[in-house]
Amino acid sequence: MTTLDDTTSKTRGNASDDIHDEKSPIDMAEKDSHTTYSSTENLYQDDALEPVYYAKTLILNRAIEEIGMGKYQYMLFLVSGFGWFADSVWPLITGLILTPVVDEFGFNPPFLSLAVNAGLLVGAVFWGLGCDVWGRRWCFNITLFLAGVFGLAAGGASNFITLASLLAVMGVGVGGNLPIDSAVFLDFVPASRQFLLTFMSIFWCLGQLVVNLLAWPLIANFSCPVATPTSPPCTRSANMGWRYLLFTLGGLTLLLWAIRFFVFELAESPRYLIGKGRDAEAVMIIHKIAAYNGTTSTLTVDQLAAVGGGEFSDKQQETKAEGKKLSLTRTSDFTLGHIKSLFRTRKIAYSTSLLISVWGIIGLASTLYNNFLSFLLNSKGAHFDDATLNITYRNSFILSVVGIPAAFFATWLVEIPQLGRRGALAVSAALTGAFLFATTTARTSNALLGWNCGYSFFSNVMYGILYAISPEIFPGKDRGTGNGLTAAATRVFGLIAPIIALYADITTSVPVYIAGALIIFSGSLALLIPYEPRGKAAM
Repeated sequence: MTTLDDTTSKTRGNASDDIHDEKSPIDMAEKDSHTTYSSTENLYQDDALEPVYYAKTLILNRAIEEIGMGKYQYMLFLVSGFGWFADSVWPLITGLILTPVVDEFGFNPPFLSLAVNAGLLVGAVFWGLGCDVWGRRWCFNITLFLAGVFGLAAGGASNFITLASLLAVMGVGVGGNLPIDSAVFLDFVPASRQFLLTFMSIFWCLGQLVVNLLAWPLIANFSCPVATPTSPPCTRSANMGWRYLLFTLGGLTLLLWAIRFFVFELAESPRYLIGKGRDAEAVMIIHKIAAYNGTTSTLTVDQLAAVGGGEFSDKQQETKAEGKKLSLTRTSDFTLGHIKSLFRTRKIAYSTSLLISVWGIIGLASTLYNNFLSFLLNSKGAHFDDATLNITYRNSFILSVVGIPAAFFATWLVEIPQLGRRGALAVSAALTGAFLFATTTARTSNALLGWNCGYSFFSNVMYGILYAISPEIFPGKDRGTGNGLTAAATRVFGLIAPIIALYADITTSVPVYIAGALIIFSGSLALLIPYEPRGKAAM
């Protein structure tokens, strides 16, 4: 196992010997970190954050930039990407297995999506808020384990109720991946490398590619034939493809969890620790990571204590006294405090509200379209006289391949000065919606596939930017909560999509028009976000 515990460092010093004047904590911290941030501004230049936390974060940002991008951060990029991979694979499963599962169990299709999205909603709220209360480390490891175990078990389901229940619990695990993983990565990466969070969407695209690559041969070759009025009943023995797919992906997810848990040792987030007043632990972790990277850090406890003030000192003593004996009431108080921090001032409340709205609207539009994409392709194929499972999953595979270069394009787009994160999100959302509208003009199967390739490319760009801009804007000590709220919004609206499908004809172009208009509207909202993270250090 790669470990950080074999490293010791001196964590106290005399950095505060000459800091006994009447300057504010922010003034002292900005003076202390001026040389490092001569070319990188801080995201928050107002009173959005508590002064003591803001001051300590300035010092911590300097220390992380001083360490630089090393082995620890690259390993963290890899294992955090596993969460993107899982979050891509498992929600997509609903659409890929829908046709053969309906053939076997005979239920109303939207109910399966409803069950999975309910689990994703619970997971986003529970793990997102929980990682700000209990810490990032254990939440980071548990979520992937839950997804693998219950995803694997779902392959053995003998009826719809069992399948939906197991996939719902799987969703509880998957729902926490992105809120936690994006927070963890930003907690350790230098400001000059924050764009890598956008590039992490490459794992999302790879997840789409892998799941479609597996689904194509398994479901196409081990499923009941397309149902007709004279077809015999679809039996389990003739319909094992979707089960093989769940077994394979469940095992793969557990393998990724094992790499996370046994090969890489995640240190607790120093941003989380200073938010709890545990300065000495935060400094110790910074020094361990520096040693792991083969470098050193000049950060000391005294530097943090010099700007700490009584509030954080008292909080630190309280945390030490309580240890792990946190009651449910105390946990609720902590959680409410993290939510309040995201609405502390009018500007940050406006920013948080806009981010939640953008996520919710995109969640509704994308779920409405993506979860029934195979149905749309199949029904259109029937009109074009090429409706077979093989063609349907071949087309899904092609769409997933198109997503790979989207991660590179998104990373380039967000670094364009004239666009930044907000402009890039608006442009990609507008193009995503435009390609959705264009699909309604298709008169051949190949034309429909071509328009969907454009949609796949720009929707992957859009998601890559969306999953990065939100955690970059939220303060570090409340980042999990903010990520949880935005993810919960997309899951809540995702629950609405199957309900719409229950009362609408999903084989028509109606969901396409609705989805396209909503996505374009969400892009216009992104331009109103008051903070632009490009070129600024996350706090």
